[in-house]
Amino acid sequence: MPKNYQHNLALAFAVKEINENTNILSNFTLGFHVLNSYYTARMTYKATLSLLSAQQRFIPNFKCDTEHKLIAVIGGLDSDISANMATILATYKVSQLTYGSLLPAQDGKMLCPYLFQIVPDETFQIMGVIRLLHHFRWTWIGLGVLDDDAGDRFLHSVVSILSENSICFDFIIRLPPLTYLEEEADLVLKQAVSYAILSNSKANVYVIYAQPTSMYVLRLLLCAAPFLALPPLHKVWITTSHWDFESFSFQRIWDIEVFHGALSFTVHANQPPGFQNFLQVINPTWAIEDGFIQNFWEQAFDCSLRNLTVHGDSTNVCSANEKLDSLPMTLFEMSMTGHSYSIYNAVHAVAHALQAIYISQSSGRRLVKGKHVQPWQIPPPSVCNDPCPPSYSRKKREGEKFCCYDCHPCPEGMISEQNDMDACVKCPGDQYANNHQNQCIPKDKSFLSYKEGLGIICVILAISFSLITALVLAIFIKHQDTPIVKANNRSLTYILLVSLLLCFLCSLLFIGQPVKMTCLLRQVTFGIVFSVALSSVLAKTITVILVFMATEPGSVIRKWVGKRMAVFIVLSCSLIQASICTLWLSTSPPFPDTDMHSVTGEIILGCNEGSATMFYCVLGYMGFLATVSFAVAFFARKLPDTFNETRFIAFSMLVFCSVWLSFVPAYLSTKGRSIVVVEIFSILASSAGILGCIFFPKCYIIIFRPKMNNREQLRNKRN
Repeated sequence: MPKNYQHNLALAFAVKEINENTNILSNFTLGFHVLNSYYTARMTYKATLSLLSAQQRFIPNFKCDTEHKLIAVIGGLDSDISANMATILATYKVSQLTYGSLLPAQDGKMLCPYLFQIVPDETFQIMGVIRLLHHFRWTWIGLGVLDDDAGDRFLHSVVSILSENSICFDFIIRLPPLTYLEEEADLVLKQAVSYAILSNSKANVYVIYAQPTSMYVLRLLLCAAPFLALPPLHKVWITTSHWDFESFSFQRIWDIEVFHGALSFTVHANQPPGFQNFLQVINPTWAIEDGFIQNFWEQAFDCSLRNLTVHGDSTNVCSANEKLDSLPMTLFEMSMTGHSYSIYNAVHAVAHALQAIYISQSSGRRLVKGKHVQPWQIPPPSVCNDPCPPSYSRKKREGEKFCCYDCHPCPEGMISEQNDMDACVKCPGDQYANNHQNQCIPKDKSFLSYKEGLGIICVILAISFSLITALVLAIFIKHQDTPIVKANNRSLTYILLVSLLLCFLCSLLFIGQPVKMTCLLRQVTFGIVFSVALSSVLAKTITVILVFMATEPGSVIRKWVGKRMAVFIVLSCSLIQASICTLWLSTSPPFPDTDMHSVTGEIILGCNEGSATMFYCVLGYMGFLATVSFAVAFFARKLPDTFNETRFIAFSMLVFCSVWLSFVPAYLSTKGRSIVVVEIFSILASSAGILGCIFFPKCYIIIFRPKMNNREQLRNKRN
């Protein structure tokens, strides 16, 4: 493949860089030898054995050359090549660096301990495909995989992940691996059935996992489709990084429109300085030892260097002055591709490893715990097993001497700070274990502060609603002699507005570091003030009903209508709540407390309610008042009330009950300062609901519709 020639050039460029660098391997000269595997196991084994044989002679397991030492092998564009090479190289303990697909990391290390992967694991590509499909909401796809072990592994990994992410596949086609170019015609004919599956599928997105060799077959099939009377394909193709959109020389004129819009995952690549200039000097005579240049040049530029017939044209002779940058990208790229960059990195990795070995051997000493120690000063270790590092503890092996033990990781929340600790220990209450479980870290104190974002928002909301309430009160006082203010007991209206103002302000007691006084005042103030507000609402509702009933001839309820009834309702209902709070404070009052266990890494400073029963009694009593007010207002909603106040009260109590019914599960399920935030927002939301539902309609009439605020309008509306 012409495009793959860049892999060789990346290798040569990296070796040239290292040999010209005086700061690394100054006393050595790196060389390299490139062999072709032809994507077959037989040729891969032969090529690998030839690296281990004498120069110019293929005698496996025989090599007497002292200069050309095999240090490492770079290769394996697919997993089969890597595995076949590793089978032989592992016997000789020769390191192999692979830049293509590979077995999963765990299996690869178990089967090929001397094999190192330069590119990320394929699992990341699979997750990338899943995220891409989710982004475009593609849930019905087709799968195409290589018909070999690598394809089976991909299917084993991806099918379950697709199902977990609610993505279905319509079909799975197996793309055959290619061994020799002559076999392509037969493979194309055999794959006609696969093409029918592709064209008849309702899926518009195909995810393809395949090596370049199998993609040649797919391209041949797609290009031959018009000649075989097959319908065109208009699909979105998603390919993995193994396919590099490369072409044989004879494919240069082939139309690739079918792949326009394809989405391909690529291997990360940078552009090493000087690589572009290096490519500019490449010509058929640039290196005598390059056994690939002539074949590459003739295929890439469609000409002959030997004055022989090329594709039936004896006049097409190479000038040797052709430029690589004139080639289409399917034949050659001037920028370094991802696979070439991986080879470049592999060469540098080998060179730096050699440098480290050379420095270690030449210094004649090793580092032990930061000190230079001569080799004759380290006695050999003689222990049953290595010591257990920090974050582990020793566990005796059953039936063996105490010197032999296993190392077990510390349980969550426990640490071990030294080697060979017999047991892990818990951190003190005001500290927590770090991620490595080898050190205790002091916990941060946590509470809802005036300086943090949530605290500032709560303060702004509380003050804003307080100012709005004060403004409404001022409007009502200014227009106190108008019918809409006099309606339904003006004194109750003022009491309700003042209590709402205090409700908004009492939320400020929940912000800041808790102390004894704020803990005592928080819930008590909140409970009593809210009870006054709800009692006022209940009194207003009952007043409406009594007024309506008193208008009937001969009604005995007239004597109950008046301020005394309203005051009695407000005082009696409020005194009951005050009695509950007094009992609470005298028996088990709230107090400042610390919670060291709910949130890892934090000491939560808060108020312990003392008696949870009394706390829920306070909430329950408010809920009772709100429920009674809602029920009374609901049944009185159709009374001929001029301003429909009972309807507004019913709706405000519905909002109030909804807020506090939501508060209980939220309060029980949250931790830390979130509990305080939940209660503050419940106080503000319920108070704002009462204020908005009852008073905003009246303010609208007073300010924007003053003509409606007179007795004539009231009579007309009543009539």
